[in-house]
Amino acid sequence: MNAPTSQPTPLSFLDLVAVREGSTVAEALAIALRTARHAEALGFARYWLAEHHNMAGIASSATAVLVGHIAGGTQTIRVGSGGVMLPNHAPLVVAEAFGTLAELYPGRIDLGLGRAPGTDGLTMRALRRDRIEREEDFPRDVAELQHLLAPAEPGQQLIAMPGAGTRVPIWLLGSSLFSARLAAAQGLPYAFASHFAPRMLLQAIELYRREFRPSAQLAAPYVIIGVPLIAAPSDEEAEFLASSTFRRVLGILRGDRRRLQPPEENFIAGLHPEERAAIADFLGAAVIGGPDTVRHGLARLLAATAADELMLVCDIFDPALRLRALDLAVAARDALTPRP
Repeated sequence: MNAPTSQPTPLSFLDLVAVREGSTVAEALAIALRTARHAEALGFARYWLAEHHNMAGIASSATAVLVGHIAGGTQTIRVGSGGVMLPNHAPLVVAEAFGTLAELYPGRIDLGLGRAPGTDGLTMRALRRDRIEREEDFPRDVAELQHLLAPAEPGQQLIAMPGAGTRVPIWLLGSSLFSARLAAAQGLPYAFASHFAPRMLLQAIELYRREFRPSAQLAAPYVIIGVPLIAAPSDEEAEFLASSTFRRVLGILRGDRRRLQPPEENFIAGLHPEERAAIADFLGAAVIGGPDTVRHGLARLLAATAADELMLVCDIFDPALRLRALDLAVAARDALTPRP
């Protein structure tokens, strides 16, 4: 574990831009921008948006467009993808899109890359057409992206314009050992998707740190972990608000995706034990509760992982209560920081 420091652990935010029941996509996009501005005011390090396709209730499919929307509506916070699902795109297209963003918002754009399709088989075929993804394609495409975002070399025939020379920071995302090993070999920062797949969290980050090789982008390992967060003034209210997340997770597990649902009293109590266990496994890294519970939950995660940064995922139905949850998270994080 890292030694205690007087600097608080950076907090960031991952947004899937949930469309709430009874609301619209336009309202979801407006809520995302308000949330990003609030996170910026609280000193969050970055605000990422995730690529998903053909999923009811998620409006983040055009990820680069949303990155530009959020970056244009904020001033200092880093904005990026968490992530772009690289198998769905040609590296040149990604380099041009994020190179353009980097020129518009210098020093503020992150490019997080994932290896999964981020959708179902039918939609995957619509995105990729007849392309069949092989295991060796992702490392090759990452290397091509790095080359396209680096300064153009004499005689280089394929140049991303915009993109060449922007050196947009690349992050690798994952929920298994594959991307952890690749991030280590390439000397890239690593974000583990523990907000929905926490089972291999400790094994993946241990492998990443052990095998890390310094690079021009990064001198030492850097780990972000995803943390589902539901914070409220009391444990009881937090558990009630978390039922919206529980309902979303159960829908994912059942293959019945819907818009984000309002909270429901005693939702968990009405489920079968197997369903409760599946939700608990999905949300194994979650921090749900009042101020003391949140503080202890964040401390537990940091003690177990020594994460360099926590990326919060907060699916609270009422947008104002989601902003309040971020306030409470910052207070809990600050209470963990040793006084100099």
